[in-house]
Amino acid sequence: MPDYPDRAVLEGVVNALIHRSYLEIGSEVHIDMFDDRIEIYSPGGMVSGISLEGRDLLKIPSKRRNPILADIFSRLKYMERRGSGFKKILADYEDQVEFDATKMPVFDADKDDFLLTLYNLNYDSNYSKAVNEDGTQGGTQGGTQGGTQDELQKQIVIMIKENPKVSTSEIATKLNVGVRTVKRRIKKMPNISYVGSGYSGHWEIKG
Repeated sequence: MPDYPDRAVLEGVVNALIHRSYLEIGSEVHIDMFDDRIEIYSPGGMVSGISLEGRDLLKIPSKRRNPILADIFSRLKYMERRGSGFKKILADYEDQVEFDATKMPVFDADKDDFLLTLYNLNYDSNYSKAVNEDGTQGGTQGGTQGGTQDELQKQIVIMIKENPKVSTSEIATKLNVGVRTVKRRIKKMPNISYVGSGYSGHWEIKG
């Protein structure tokens, strides 16, 4: 059986290309592959600027940041003219024989970034539940939100305390997550700041 539903992966990549912010020069869509998951990162959060935490993903209306690109992909039959990518990705996972709630895709967005995590259906591991029973976005799998996020942040703090000059790539490798996941977590931790620039700089923890 395939590790990932084809339609969900295609939808995730297409949405990342269509809805990304092309005003962020030097930034790009990234696809990071791990044993247990695929992370699809896109610069630019939700078009409306909303956070996804605590929201019913099935009721979020579809809004397009780049309507011309959306029209081109629609004509190429890579996407429908109407409908939410959230619904399609979730539905594709739920249709799989190997699917259970621990493998639910995770959507994480703020005003600057969007990250979709697709879990390997054949990877045997215990994850935190990503979606509450009422269908809202809850605690997440693989270290993206909720209690697992707290644990990831604790590990980041420990590594910085041990080596204030540690790089985000070194942290990512040690914790088996993507570099962008580390940067996003640090960005949400106001007590951590980077002083200086490049290799000559170092991390500082306040409080």
